[in-house]
Amino acid sequence: MELAHQMALAESNTDIMVNGPEHCTGSFTRDSNAQGASSSHTGYSHHYGEVLDQQISCLVRAQIPSKVQEVEGGIMSLLMSCLESEGGSSTSMISGCIDHHHSLSSEDKGWGCGWRNIQMMSSHLLKQRPEAREVLFGGSGFVPDIPSLQRWLEIAWDKNFDTIGSNHFHNKVYGAKKWIGATECATLFRSFGLRSRIVDFDSTESSGLQNKNGKHGVSQVRGPMDKFLIKNNPPKSSSELCREDAEIMRGRQVLVDWVWNYFASERSDRFTTPRVTVSNKTPLYFQHQGHSRTIVGIQKKKGYRGSHDQYTLLILDPGHRTADLERTLRSKKGWQSLVKRGVHTLRKPQYQVCYVDSGIANSEEMEQLKTIDSILVRF
Repeated sequence: MELAHQMALAESNTDIMVNGPEHCTGSFTRDSNAQGASSSHTGYSHHYGEVLDQQISCLVRAQIPSKVQEVEGGIMSLLMSCLESEGGSSTSMISGCIDHHHSLSSEDKGWGCGWRNIQMMSSHLLKQRPEAREVLFGGSGFVPDIPSLQRWLEIAWDKNFDTIGSNHFHNKVYGAKKWIGATECATLFRSFGLRSRIVDFDSTESSGLQNKNGKHGVSQVRGPMDKFLIKNNPPKSSSELCREDAEIMRGRQVLVDWVWNYFASERSDRFTTPRVTVSNKTPLYFQHQGHSRTIVGIQKKKGYRGSHDQYTLLILDPGHRTADLERTLRSKKGWQSLVKRGVHTLRKPQYQVCYVDSGIANSEEMEQLKTIDSILVRF
């Protein structure tokens, strides 16, 4: 059912309670056996579609805007000013408008970073891309809170996006303090017709987790990057540690080169200065072991006397308070420790990013987007 029809249902159906997303859960559960029964398949599918439409219509009305601290002038404008004021020969590529959403100790501290990064990505899409604003979250025009986003993810699963990930979470995430990753970010955005993509940066040795086409194997556990959560590994020998350090050093350069080329591939004609260029590309959902953040740009300093260029990622961390971020950016004092992450800090053997290409998928492409795969970059 088209979005306009869903919105009309939401306005006319007065029997649906709208006191919050918890009222938008249906009693209908997918049953593979029932779906396979040819005699009742048509009626089953029709009933399934009706229930799903009702849940979407309810959620469009019931979803609650996320509480976000407004920053006068915008976080990215303040960051741009700081980058311009720095000395040296640096040049920077940054994304456009984005709101900073931080974790709250009373709500999601310790588990909500993935949801907060989705909120940051959503704020950018709503501000920068009119086509995304029309389809995201029922055309509400705002970024929903975490419980509402959890219901939207469940609806994406009900639409058969990322069935493997859905099974990992037992088809339910609403109200749970569960870690999510880039896969869930891509699933959520794809369910609205957005072309979200995933790129894996992985060592050659551990890249066996992917198949030959760089796609996730069916046997891989989905959800919060299971391969990042392996614990209690046996001690490594000195030769293994040396080889691992070499791989990490090589991987650092591969990652930052990719990020620079990503932002540089679509430069905006507006808001560009000699030192700072605004990119039309979306920020990057940035996943690594134990945490996720949002990459909003990258800075490059020219190497001297033949040495390599030096790269620094520009990151918004949901673990930092927006007030602290604004204060340091506005005063131009101490902001580097909150935003800048040098290549030397990239010591994890595996990273994953998610971004959103422009445009809206047609019905045929939507079917392809239901399978979440990734591009594998070996290092």
